[in-house]
Amino acid sequence: MQSNPATNIEKYFAALEDPRVERTRLHKLLDMVVIAICAVICGANDWPGIVDWGKDKQEWLQEFLELPNGIPSHDTFWRLFAALKPEQFERCFSEWIRAVSALTPGGVVAIDGKFLRRSHDKGIGRGAIDMVSAWACASRLVLAQRKVDEKSNEITAIPELLKILELKGAIVTIDAIGCQSEIAETIVEQEADYLLQLKGNQPNLHEDVALLFTDLAESNFTAYPYDTAKTIDKAHGRIEVRQAWTISDPGLLSHLRNADKFINLQTVMKVRSQRTLNGKVTSEDHYYISSLNASAQRLLDAKRSHWQVENSLHWVLDIAFREDESRLHKLNGAQNFAILRHIALNALKQESSSSLGVYNKRLKASRNQDYLLAVLATLFK
Repeated sequence: MQSNPATNIEKYFAALEDPRVERTRLHKLLDMVVIAICAVICGANDWPGIVDWGKDKQEWLQEFLELPNGIPSHDTFWRLFAALKPEQFERCFSEWIRAVSALTPGGVVAIDGKFLRRSHDKGIGRGAIDMVSAWACASRLVLAQRKVDEKSNEITAIPELLKILELKGAIVTIDAIGCQSEIAETIVEQEADYLLQLKGNQPNLHEDVALLFTDLAESNFTAYPYDTAKTIDKAHGRIEVRQAWTISDPGLLSHLRNADKFINLQTVMKVRSQRTLNGKVTSEDHYYISSLNASAQRLLDAKRSHWQVENSLHWVLDIAFREDESRLHKLNGAQNFAILRHIALNALKQESSSSLGVYNKRLKASRNQDYLLAVLATLFK
């Protein structure tokens, strides 16, 4: 396969502003971006690793990069990415993903946060960086991410993230921290629908929805019109049964406290998750609100899809990219390296010629330059 990574990457990152003083620029910005993306795909987890990979592959890299002064040092990489504006880097990334992929109509976009656990700096009293990501469940792509401000929380970061996404026709799922009327409004303004988990941050609405389903059960499911759906999963001696009940009667929903604060609220849902393992049975109930007037099966499927963000994004970043072990924390370095990981993960997830997991795909890309080009090509269609 013939492909030029430099040309492809430059197409989407050409608008990136170089933060360095012009007279100190011994290495081209886009050369360094290309090296960093390729090296992270191939297993590099820090700046020294990127440099080491670059030196090993310098002859190959010179086929499509200028490299006027060879491979930059790890200090040069560190200084560049620490100074690079992450908002710009993120904008280039999200525009790139938008250009090469399209959301499946009715597809689920899961919003969730993750702490970069070792990105804290105790010396200056700064906690670990919290990144909120948007994950397209059908295409298995990171669509975008936003850093949570140190003096704020995910409630303020989520709307900022939503506003840069193309969400028309999608179902946006968020756990309880995102169950805010302003967030619901932002989603609807994007011509999408929401499925939000209820908990203690909406105590009155949570209590009334729970009571509504309690009344339904106590009436032997005759009190109100409802819909229901069930899924059963069996694996490794474990049985998980999830049953959902939904109510979409506008007359009933209008009496729920604070329901009027949530734009287009059309359905409430109860999900009972029951797990059997080694003869022991545990059960949990969770409650949700949605702007969709949809079947219980569709909403249960959307709720289940949400957990992909844990299994296919957060878990993979920890296991295959050792993200929780990264000690990057100064200036913008940690945030920009998180974006590099997301670029690499997207490319590796989309490459389908190999059945290997992400970790082993990284190893294969480091050994095989043709395979590395194949991985890069998945996001430069």
